[in-house]
Amino acid sequence: MAQVLEFKLPDLGEGLTEAEIVRWLVQVGDVVAVDQPVVEVETAKAMVEVPCPYGGVVTARFGEEGTELPVGAPLITVAVGAPASGGPEVPATGAEGSGNVLVGYGTSEAPARRRRIRSARPEPAASVTVAAPAPAVPAVPAVPAVPGVPAGKPDGPVPVISPLVRRLARENNLDLRELTGSGPEGLILRADVENALRGAAPRDRAEPSPASSAPSGSRRVPLKGVRGAVADKLSRSRREIPDATCWVDADATELMRARAAMNASGGPKISLLALLARICTAALARFPELNSTVDLAAREVVQFDHVHLGFAAQTERGLVVPVVRDAHARDAEGLTAEFARLTEASRDGRLTPADLTGGTFTLNNYGVFGVDGSTPIINHPEAAMLGVGRIMPKPWVHEGELAVRQVVQLSLTFDHRVCDGGTAGGFLRYVADCVEQPAVLLRTL
Repeated sequence: MAQVLEFKLPDLGEGLTEAEIVRWLVQVGDVVAVDQPVVEVETAKAMVEVPCPYGGVVTARFGEEGTELPVGAPLITVAVGAPASGGPEVPATGAEGSGNVLVGYGTSEAPARRRRIRSARPEPAASVTVAAPAPAVPAVPAVPAVPGVPAGKPDGPVPVISPLVRRLARENNLDLRELTGSGPEGLILRADVENALRGAAPRDRAEPSPASSAPSGSRRVPLKGVRGAVADKLSRSRREIPDATCWVDADATELMRARAAMNASGGPKISLLALLARICTAALARFPELNSTVDLAAREVVQFDHVHLGFAAQTERGLVVPVVRDAHARDAEGLTAEFARLTEASRDGRLTPADLTGGTFTLNNYGVFGVDGSTPIINHPEAAMLGVGRIMPKPWVHEGELAVRQVVQLSLTFDHRVCDGGTAGGFLRYVADCVEQPAVLLRTL
């Protein structure tokens, strides 16, 4: 007798509560092996192929491509074992769970699920380990009453799965029973709560927008996936961080000559971004206040003893910020190789959540877009970002004479809670000195 097992969308790590189905990799009726990828989903962090921990025949799929599902919602059902019709036996090797572990489900050898306690420092998603299958999440779980709910409200389950949604409603004294969910089977999503808090009545996604709500000829672009994550993060940064920006022009002629000399000596080519990153890590060693984050709950500034350096990368899917782990411990050649690897993965959509989280400082080379300057928004929850404009020939006074030099504008946007202008100015001046005289870096090598 075949046993039908339901596989739910697992927890993909880093607090992600939903994912959008991009592409199904199997059809109903297909035979799948243990740990075979069955669907490709897009989270707010990256594109992820989700493997199924069971081996058998796919009997059902839940959700069309483009559908957004919450963590814990059913993905597929798999028939394991011999079918009742007497047909060929379906392999049952996956009935007890696979050997691979993806956050949210895994082997059944250990009796308990374990999570590593996070420290104050950002850590990669791989720091979360799971040793047993996650408990099944009911499609419509009951939730505790929200504080401030008027008396007389009907009792019964509220269609909410995400604890983030419940917390958001609770913190804003919002009665979830008054909302109409836009998810599968009326499931209440985070967007429904946010719409209600903005005063907009949540609407079913299938319901067309009223014609009067937008001029004729306009179109609506959903803020979801990477674009939605960027919008949320930038809005939070502007809301929470009192930022300030300072900038300076620097003569990059000697830096460009030094790079040319390095690349003429043979071996792997050194990128300009790698040299700028090396300068950043040296500057952060002198001004550690800028390699930090603010813990609002504890009213403390948390300074890090490592530099996980993020860099802005524009892709077809939008702006992403891959993170170079332990950038302070890498030389120019190692930084060049890691930048190249992450950039290629960004363009191919192969970045993992671990590649996109845990940064402590961001380097933004917007000069590649042909612009001189910018006042970037800090990559929350970091405390600072260095921006680099295009390097171009300009008139410059060099050794008392007017000359044409390679000039770049450097800008530093910083969280004014972690330091004052003197620290920010000192950091930026040191960066500019290293750009103008790369030999300054020799003191820290």
